[in-house]
Amino acid sequence: MKNNIILIGFMGVGKGTTARAYSEKYGTFIIDTDDLIESKENRKIKTIFKEDGEKYFRKCEQQCSDWIEYSVDNSFISCGGGFYKVSNLNRLGVVVLLDASYDWIFNRLSTSDNAKSKLKKRPLFSEPEKAKALYAEREVEYKKASDIIIDVENKSLKDIVKEIHKRVNIFKNSTIY
Repeated sequence: MKNNIILIGFMGVGKGTTARAYSEKYGTFIIDTDDLIESKENRKIKTIFKEDGEKYFRKCEQQCSDWIEYSVDNSFISCGGGFYKVSNLNRLGVVVLLDASYDWIFNRLSTSDNAKSKLKKRPLFSEPEKAKALYAEREVEYKKASDIIIDVENKSLKDIVKEIHKRVNIFKNSTIY
């Protein structure tokens, strides 16, 4: 297994924010899978979905995952909401789930300083019933895919980062790694 931390969770749970804070505290390189895909495709995720559909986007995620498996080590990787479905996730590193309820995530996004832009970036939240259904579908799958689950509700970013660091080290020391 690679010496990466793979951060998964539902859109808006704070994966990117957590990755940046972790990097700042521990000096780790961070990678965002959606950013990698946008860079490779030279277009936004929203445009990829619109022009080529979800199936094509999932293929892009798998290509990204394959590249990470063979080319990336000692990094903190923040993944898009559906990235947990890639076939080689467990070979990329320790998989950490940022876990929170749908209502908490929606509240986090809608009450943030830049709420309008955060919600615009995640258009699914404009259709709450669809977003809730997707959340319900993925909730169990996220837990199955993860090595470590971090409940992020009502915790400071600083505490979340410390907990990830501590629990990943415990996991590495207690597992044939």
